[in-house]
Amino acid sequence: MISPHAIRPCAALVFACVAAGASAAPVFEPMDVFALQWADNPRLSPDGRRIVYERNGFDVMKDRRRTSLWTIDADGRRHRPLAANGRAAAWSPDGQRIAFVATVDGATQIHVHWNDSGETARISELTQAPDGLAWSPDGRWIAFTMRVPASSPSFATMPTPPKGAEWAAAPKLIDRVLYRFDGGGYVDPGYTHLFVVAADGGSARALTNGPFNVDGDFAWTRDGKALIVSANMATDWEYQPADTELYRVDLAGAEPLRLTTRKGPDRSPRVSPDGKRLAWLGYDDDGRPQQPAHVHVAALDARQPRVLAADVDHDITDAQWDGDRGLWLQFDERGRSRIGWIDAGGGAIHAVADDVGGTAMGRPYTSGGFSAAGGRVAYTRGTEYRPADVAVVERRGKPRVLTDLGANLLDHRELGRISEITVPSSADGRPIQAWIVTPPGFEPAKKYPLLLEIHGGPFAAYGPHFAPELQLYAAQGYIVVYANPRGSTSYGSEFANLIRDAYPGRDYDDLMSVVDAAIARGSVDADNLFVTGGSGGGALTAWIVGHTDRFRAAVSAKPVINWYSFVLTSDFYPVFSRYWFPGNPWEKTEHYMQRSPIQFVGNVRTPTMLLVGDDDHRTPASEAEQFYQALKLRRIDTAMVRIPGASHSINARPSNLIAQVAYTIAWFEKHRAKPAP
Repeated sequence: MISPHAIRPCAALVFACVAAGASAAPVFEPMDVFALQWADNPRLSPDGRRIVYERNGFDVMKDRRRTSLWTIDADGRRHRPLAANGRAAAWSPDGQRIAFVATVDGATQIHVHWNDSGETARISELTQAPDGLAWSPDGRWIAFTMRVPASSPSFATMPTPPKGAEWAAAPKLIDRVLYRFDGGGYVDPGYTHLFVVAADGGSARALTNGPFNVDGDFAWTRDGKALIVSANMATDWEYQPADTELYRVDLAGAEPLRLTTRKGPDRSPRVSPDGKRLAWLGYDDDGRPQQPAHVHVAALDARQPRVLAADVDHDITDAQWDGDRGLWLQFDERGRSRIGWIDAGGGAIHAVADDVGGTAMGRPYTSGGFSAAGGRVAYTRGTEYRPADVAVVERRGKPRVLTDLGANLLDHRELGRISEITVPSSADGRPIQAWIVTPPGFEPAKKYPLLLEIHGGPFAAYGPHFAPELQLYAAQGYIVVYANPRGSTSYGSEFANLIRDAYPGRDYDDLMSVVDAAIARGSVDADNLFVTGGSGGGALTAWIVGHTDRFRAAVSAKPVINWYSFVLTSDFYPVFSRYWFPGNPWEKTEHYMQRSPIQFVGNVRTPTMLLVGDDDHRTPASEAEQFYQALKLRRIDTAMVRIPGASHSINARPSNLIAQVAYTIAWFEKHRAKPAP
């Protein structure tokens, strides 16, 4: 039996020895993770001349992400610190003040910075953390969302303990559909509502109340008398996970006025600068697991909306007005996050930028965001070899990168080089996009072990983006291959929904075709193939070892092993049971089990390690435990690594990111075929 603890010394040895001879120049090493810096959430001033953004990094002593606020001119000048910690920054309409959320002395409150004097003041006294700040058009008010605790009902009466008695903690009654969330654990009952506070400080006032949640994105009407919000106020809203409507909420306190009525999400409202039109995102829910959101434009009452670019089959993730004439859009296409522009009256989407990203710190997922003002866009710009910097672009101009936060580290590291390939799937010939990362100091005449890394989701996408985990694998001498098999987003809804009621399935063929193509290019030691993936990628890893013995070893991170048990233990079970399967587990048991890796555990001969977060409520640790115990009963070489305190986002703490890579490499090195003497 091999325990995770027995692997720890080996993991340290692997990093010390393999990296030492890989390249003459320094390679990307585990402690370099703590030195990474990247930008996020850039916000343009109303005149488009200045930007406030979040500057992120890791605190090596606290093992946590730290976020500060910086400002920079749109021409790259006057790069200045604003606040040592802060997030959710928002400019006042006149550009003279910046509101943001910061935690000081343990209290998370709203702060305002005056640009002319350089002074900053805390303006709120809230009992819960605020989010999503937005100034009223006249600059007098700041709207925000905040979770409001709700009373917890109880139908049992306990006697009063004697004075000084040390009884057990009181039981918690759970009667909500959604009662725990990954990253938050078992949550106290409560709801997210809309509030306003005076911009110069004072008490906050709730604008909504009741047993429902207001979504985080909202917009002021131009007269400052109301806000447009997205919410589901139905009594059974917990059973309608994809359905929201737009409401008008008056500042004076009238009952919210419902503006939309269709089945499906209506979210991210944006009021045009002239105050006459409303844009928002949404779709008509047809029950498919992956459905693209489109931009809708209508009068302020949301009646008779026009759908822009209705024939474009890409999910629009953000839309912001460019004056009154058009809108800036963000969407993913073929593994890249892009910004486009469209006329508010309709027409085609015009390309503006295709290098948005760099904020997904870990693996190479699409990511990033933007803001628009003054005829230009500020956005997070990432590349294969850099996490996000701040860039600006105008509609007919070329992007200009304003920061270079990673230069002092990454300019002095030899990174794995990334190249793109397209492979026809053996299943049906569909083109599958993939990328190959070659190790630093790569020599084509040599043979290298190959590591297939599989993304989660499954409705997500990888792309040519900087990824610390993959660079650490490459620095250990592995050729890393990653791909977007069927089910991935950014290729249209038809491609994504190929896995509807068929996941895992022929996505396995897509991945094996990519591995075959990588081997055919040369430089791969075909006797040393390895596979790993997290979440949906963990499920596919477990599926792979149940269907082939070609890999020397596998690491399945935070996987789904049994779809029946997963749906009934995951935090978002109303979503998974409704959109991912043809019925509930007890109604479609055979279907659930046919798609469960546990069904094929009897075929597994590949040494397989499981890696999980102890506090994962998305794919609970019990999923990995089923595979681990089944492999133990079969006497297959296995181990399980549990990360204390980690949620589904294992790499939220940098040491956990490093640990996941270290244990994975150690497991692979343990099972790596050694060359003949």
